Amino acid sequence: MPIEVNNELGKIHVTDEVIAVLAGSAALDCYGLVGMASRKQLKDGIAELLGRDNLGRGVEVRREQDRVEIDLYIIVSYGTKISVVAHNVQTKVKYVLNEVVGLHVDEVHIFVQGVRVSR
Repeated sequence: MPIEVNNELGKIHVTDEVIAVLAGSAALDCYGLVGMASRKQLKDGIAELLGRDNLGRGVEVRREQDRVEIDLYIIVSYGTKISVVAHNVQTKVKYVLNEVVGLHVDEVHIFVQGVRVSR
């Protein structure tokens, strides 16, 4: 079920997939992030690094009544402080979704799936 945004010109319907891709793209702009990880697949205990065309697979959008929660599965760069990277990702995703979609995000949960040397 898409999210409905009302404005003076009419209604806008935004699907969860679009929100997931926007959140993933916003997260990739943050320093210390190697990339998005798959939500469910672990191969031999190692998270699969997703390409730019699969960003939505590393994001889960949940809506309960009037609340919107986003789960991001990320891989951070070796040598960066994980808590700082996670906080930056949370802030950036909330800002972008609010500015681009006009969507108030209540919570952004970060799941660090791995640490890798950035290329």
